[in-house]
Amino acid sequence: MDLFTGKTVIITGASSGIGRAAAKKFVENHANVVALARNGNRLESLNEECRNSHGTVLTLTGDVTKDHDRRRAIDTAVNSFGGIDVLVNAAGIIANGTIENTTEGQWDEMFDINLRSVFRMMQLALPHLIERKGNVVNVSSVTGVRAFPNVLAYCVSKAGVDQLTHCAAIEVASKGVRINAVNPGVVVTNLHKASGMNDEQYKNFLEHSKSTHPLGRAGSAEEVAELILFLASEKASWITGVSYSIDGGRAQTCFR
Repeated sequence: MDLFTGKTVIITGASSGIGRAAAKKFVENHANVVALARNGNRLESLNEECRNSHGTVLTLTGDVTKDHDRRRAIDTAVNSFGGIDVLVNAAGIIANGTIENTTEGQWDEMFDINLRSVFRMMQLALPHLIERKGNVVNVSSVTGVRAFPNVLAYCVSKAGVDQLTHCAAIEVASKGVRINAVNPGVVVTNLHKASGMNDEQYKNFLEHSKSTHPLGRAGSAEEVAELILFLASEKASWITGVSYSIDGGRAQTCFR
């Protein structure tokens, strides 16, 4: 369905996982997408995969923790397509660590990527979103609303994304801008392997997820991307300030 003809979407973390799936969904729906990520090779393959789609994708190799790269994404969208209609903050990392062994450096890196970059991207995009009555979709996590052991900094950073979403949504609602978040459970992406899991550990992790998610399986990046697409569309025109669980029921369970 043609939902985004003439619309411009910026997506961070667009080279893999949920960000990549979202970029492909938006392009399929006729959007102009500015895709920002650190991995240039994966961005090039995204370009190839989107070559015959209805929309347009411009890929930018950059780091969401660097302000000049954040500004470059904003400027590219405005200069190439005339404005910004949707911002999807999908870049993120995960790492193990407890209150006893998480270092300040690990804490700062987690917050720089998972929360501070979201805050700054929203700030930079906001004048353009106000002009076009656009919206933001932030990728949070089930860990933003529930406590889990041994991922302390990740949990707190995602709780921050949720509260940033809620507070900012109230502040800009009168200007016609909507801000929402999605809170996935375990999704089959490269996120956990990038954090240090080997193939065997990840296989066991996904198998364990069958018992921790009431629907009996991990999710797919495409399923989350569908929810992002809905929240960014006019179909969700009366929805703002909400964190949407998309987790196979994980947020409803007790710790195990």
